Amino acid sequence: MQKLLRMASLGLLLVLAGCIPSVHPLYTEKDLIFDPALVGKWTDKKGKETWTFTQSAEKEYKLTYVDEKGKKGKFVVHLLKVKGHQFLDFYPADPDLKENDFYKLHLMSMHTFMRLQQIEPTLQMATLNPDWIKKFLKKNPEAVRHEKVNDGILFTAQPKELQAFLIKRAKTADAWNECDPLTRRK
Repeated sequence: MQKLLRMASLGLLLVLAGCIPSVHPLYTEKDLIFDPALVGKWTDKKGKETWTFTQSAEKEYKLTYVDEKGKKGKFVVHLLKVKGHQFLDFYPADPDLKENDFYKLHLMSMHTFMRLQQIEPTLQMATLNPDWIKKFLKKNPEAVRHEKVNDGILFTAQPKELQAFLIKRAKTADAWNECDPLTRRK
């Protein structure tokens, strides 16, 4: 029960942040690609947020995200390409928690993802619009496997089902929130 509550709280937090969490990754191994152009330090217009991508494996990135308050988050990121569309799959790196192993056992990491629109000259990404997805799934509950968590959505679909759902809606304007473009820092 406690694990479910923790998952629900995390899901709500991610929805409020503009990302729809998923239990499963968006990719399969054959979908993965690597683009060295993504590697580097990127900032928002005001220079208050930074996204630093480094290569951590053949087809894997490590991301250190620093928010406007200077708080860091570390992620394992995979770039995938499916039917001409590119996405980034984010998964939290193992946090350096001081709590005991029993406590850590109760924390569940989730995947989130963004549609990658371009890397150069600015990094442009988009997230699913939480309001749109809630309305859509209320009318079409069988469109993709999911659970309602508090006031949000948690995807439970396997990668191929989730990919098909996103590809079908890739050009649905209201379905996506454009993120502010990020500029490469030297």
